[in-house]
Amino acid sequence: MANNKTKTIEGDYIAKAPKAYHNLKFLNSPGARSLRILSEYAEPLERIRRYKINHTVVFFGSARTLPRKKALENLAAVRAKIDSDARIGRKLEKALKSAEVDLQMSKYYEDTAELAYLLTKWAKGLKKPNKFIVCSGGGPGIMEAANRGASRAKGFSMGLNISLPFEQYPNMYISPELNFEFHYFFMRKFWFAYLAKALVIMPGGFGTLDELFEILTLIQTGKLHKKMTVVVYGKEFWDKIVNFDNLVELNVISAEDLKLFKFANSPAEAFEYLTKELTHNYVIK
Repeated sequence: MANNKTKTIEGDYIAKAPKAYHNLKFLNSPGARSLRILSEYAEPLERIRRYKINHTVVFFGSARTLPRKKALENLAAVRAKIDSDARIGRKLEKALKSAEVDLQMSKYYEDTAELAYLLTKWAKGLKKPNKFIVCSGGGPGIMEAANRGASRAKGFSMGLNISLPFEQYPNMYISPELNFEFHYFFMRKFWFAYLAKALVIMPGGFGTLDELFEILTLIQTGKLHKKMTVVVYGKEFWDKIVNFDNLVELNVISAEDLKLFKFANSPAEAFEYLTKELTHNYVIK
């Protein structure tokens, strides 16, 4: 008799019930939420230990930022449409402005890729057990650029992707061994913070602001019991988004809190500061 059946007292055979950890209906139910949360801690931990990952440099930034080549192609396509029609409607006018902004913002994609390349190349030259790897949110835009730069330096890089209603897919530059998929934002954010020794905050939107201020809050309140170097990249952009000095003037943060991060405006400047701080705080001679 098949192994998935059992004999009753009356002599009849009935199918065995599935074990709880094979019961997909249960595992996907509200009752198993705690198990799903735990799995998003335990499974990444097992892989991270297997590959001996202790230190990450995390890049945060917009998923919408395009590489320069793509931004140029999009702008050229819009201009071609305009050239073919003497009448520029509001829709085309808006598309032109958007494409021009995308091209302007694409410098942050290129700078991210360059900085990730420099950091990965530097980290590969360190003696073991020093190992700093680039980590991103796993998706497109700035996240892709970070993994792309690390890939160009022929180094490992991590991607902590999140499943979203509009389907964010992992970018092609993540090391397959370190490609993670999360359902819960807070578990994904835990892994960002847990391994990070440095953060690079590139221009971004709500998600980037959320990640920046959560980490700054953890540092400010002493909840991170380690040295964390934070680079906020692109002062021209950030001065338009957050008035940090005004937060001090209005007594909602202290002047000392502005020392929790440093602005940088070029890959070389950010690289010099990050490697200096990481060497001082973590590199084993």
